[in-house]
Amino acid sequence: MTNCIFCKIINKEMPADIIYQDDKVMAFKDIKPVAPVHLLIIPKKHISLACDLELKDREIIGKMFLVAQKIAREQGVSETGYRLVINVGKDAGQTVAHLHLHLLGGEKLPWA
Repeated sequence: MTNCIFCKIINKEMPADIIYQDDKVMAFKDIKPVAPVHLLIIPKKHISLACDLELKDREIIGKMFLVAQKIAREQGVSETGYRLVINVGKDAGQTVAHLHLHLLGGEKLPWA
């Protein structure tokens, strides 16, 4: 997707504060954080919405959650707690049409 901001970050066409990447996923800091730790974990494969996932994508989804676990430990929020959020569609607050997992932590989070 040439107009996808996250695809541009993956392809190094746009800058991002990348904290993790491998051949399947990438994680970087959210540019509008709502918590002291607010990171986005994305698949390198373009998938617009969680409802577009297919059975063949199960490895990518598992990898995203395992990367979230690793990053939460590294960011020092695994002991106190953190939130993982996937918004699906505009009404849920998804602003970029590329599947992404928010990792939020670093303070007591209110229930939205």
